Amino acid sequence: MRALAFCVFLLITAEFMPASLLTPLAHSLHATDAMVGQAISISGLFAVVASLTLTMVLPRLDRRTMLLGLTLCLTLSLALMAMADHFAMLMVSRALLGMVIGGFWALSTSVVIRLAAPPQVPAALATLYMGNAVAVALAPAVGNWLGMKLGWRSVFWALVPLAAYALLWQAKALPPLTPQAKPGWDSLRALLAKPGFMVGLLALMVDFTGAFCAFTYFRPFLENVTHLTGQGLSLAFLALGCAAFVGTSLAGRWGARHLQGLLWLVPGGLAMLTMALAFWGQAVPAVLVLLCAWGAFNAAMPVCWSGWLARSALDDAETGGALMVALIQFSIMGGGMLGGVILKLDQPSSPLLLGGAFLFLGAAIAWGQASLAPPSYSGGGGLGD
Repeated sequence: MRALAFCVFLLITAEFMPASLLTPLAHSLHATDAMVGQAISISGLFAVVASLTLTMVLPRLDRRTMLLGLTLCLTLSLALMAMADHFAMLMVSRALLGMVIGGFWALSTSVVIRLAAPPQVPAALATLYMGNAVAVALAPAVGNWLGMKLGWRSVFWALVPLAAYALLWQAKALPPLTPQAKPGWDSLRALLAKPGFMVGLLALMVDFTGAFCAFTYFRPFLENVTHLTGQGLSLAFLALGCAAFVGTSLAGRWGARHLQGLLWLVPGGLAMLTMALAFWGQAVPAVLVLLCAWGAFNAAMPVCWSGWLARSALDDAETGGALMVALIQFSIMGGGMLGGVILKLDQPSSPLLLGGAFLFLGAAIAWGQASLAPPSYSGGGGLGD
């Protein structure tokens, strides 16, 4: 599980580190922050395609072999990103990364279910997402610091040997993972027909759209509203990231017993924090405290939704995982695009206000469905299951 968690760390780092390097990256490519933010978000489109098609195109390929191939593609994507000197190469790098993200996350929940005993699945998912927490904690702050000292290209070159190491570690640690069932449209239709499942997916999409509408444009907000530069930015991103350890740990601990409440409490809390950042963005101490809380709530959200999927799609976790990843990546891409549009039209706090509104809506959807479907560990597909 640790080998997979390390790969998650690299995936999340590669996906979201450009957000902390947005301004120098845009300057180097002679573009605006909004243009580069939208270009970065294009990885979501390819993640959607890969998550829905990869296991169907290669239904008999051992999942261990598939994970190793995806990690190799991750290494290549990082090298291309480091060499990018124009938008075309940036887009190719992000497209390849998107395919890796979609394929890896589509398989992750089903692989965890196969590697961990049933009572240990929530804890195993939390271990997997601890790689996410480490990336969120270290990548923005370290990326911003290294970017100032050595340039943003050096940040991505530094990740290439780490990706190669992740490939070797997984090759040694993972057992053979023969496909258990052939994915197909029939299994997808059966999954969507489960009571409450589509409502849960809607809430998930709205949640992630809101979170990444705000997160993608944190750096322009912190520079232009909070007026942070240099070490102040690194400290802000470090505060955001370190709190992710707390959020991931608590979500893994409480998810087994309180999943129903967490599915609306977490996005609801994240919405209030996002709005508070927009309104009190000029007060540096308040911003640092709010960023800490934001990091904890944001890290808890994917753990909660993965736990929901593990219960709701236990009999077909691979198909459920593929669908969930596709919708999350579509939402990340949509959030980044919407935030970029409103950033160009309005002020730096506008993406945060729009993101907070989406998060409030997602919390309301989850709360409404949860009130109709009481929690159950033995039932099938509603938000409370």
